[in-house]
Amino acid sequence: MTAAVTAAGATVAAASNLRPLLEVRGVTLQYKTPEYLVTATYRVSFDVYRSDRFVLLGPSGCGKSTLLKGVAGYMPPVEGEMRLNGQAITRPGADRAMVFQEFDQLLPWKTVQGNVMFSLLSSGKIKDRRQAEEQALRYIEKVNLTKFRDAYPHMLSGGMKQRVAIARAMAMEPEILLMDEPFASLDALTRRKMQEELLQLWDDIRFTVLFVTHSIEEAIIVGSRILVLSPHPGQVKAELNAHQHGHSSIGRAEFTSLQRRIHDMLFSDRIEEQESKTHG
Repeated sequence: MTAAVTAAGATVAAASNLRPLLEVRGVTLQYKTPEYLVTATYRVSFDVYRSDRFVLLGPSGCGKSTLLKGVAGYMPPVEGEMRLNGQAITRPGADRAMVFQEFDQLLPWKTVQGNVMFSLLSSGKIKDRRQAEEQALRYIEKVNLTKFRDAYPHMLSGGMKQRVAIARAMAMEPEILLMDEPFASLDALTRRKMQEELLQLWDDIRFTVLFVTHSIEEAIIVGSRILVLSPHPGQVKAELNAHQHGHSSIGRAEFTSLQRRIHDMLFSDRIEEQESKTHG
C-alpha cells in the first residue's frame, strides 16, 4: 500500500512537472502616454516550465519589460491571458518576485539584512521576526554577502546592491523570479561575474526565472530557452534552446552560429523596413 501511494505521488509530481508553470496565451498589452495608446506586445504566447531559465530577448521597445510587468500582475492584457500554476494572473502576489535594473531599488535606511527581512515581514510571507532573520541570512549567504549583512546600500558597489536585490527576491521563495535587465547597469567584468553567480545559484536551488535582456550574448549564456521578439509591437519570432551554452562556450562554432542566427532575426526587420522606405 505504501509503495502504491509512493508511486501515485511520483506520477502526480511527474505530471505537474510536465505542465507549464507559467502560461502566456495570445497576450496583447497596451499602455497610454499623454498622446498615444501604445501597443507594446501583440498576441504573444509562450510557456515557462519549472526550473526554466527563460529569456525574453529583443530590441528596445519590443515590449519585453512590459510583458514582465504583465506577469508580475501590474498590467492586465487587453487580449489573451496569463496563468501561473493554472490560476489567472489578475494582480501582484508573493508567488512572483521582481529584480530591477536600477541600483536604487533597495531601502537606503535599512541594512542588507534589513532589506531582505523587510520583504518577508511586510508581505506576510513570514510573520515571526526570528524566522524571517534566519531566512534572510540564509539567502544573504547564498549571494556571498554574509560579511556585509549590517552594511547600508550606500556602502555597497553596484554589483553588491544587485546581489542584495536577488537575495531579497529569492528569500521570498517565489514560484517564479522576474528579472528586468538586472545586470545592464554594471560594468562588463561585474556583469560577467553576476551572470556566473546567478547560474551557480540556479545550480544550487533550481529556481524558475523569467529574464529580460537586449544582449544576445547574455541571453545565450543565462537562458535555457530564449524567446526572440520582433521590434515594436513585440511579436514572437522564434523560441530557441540554449541550455547547452555558458561562458565557456563563447567563441565556439555552435555559440557563434546561434548568436549570428539571433542577430539576423532581430535585424532583418530593420533591413526590410529601410528597403521599403528606400523603394517606397
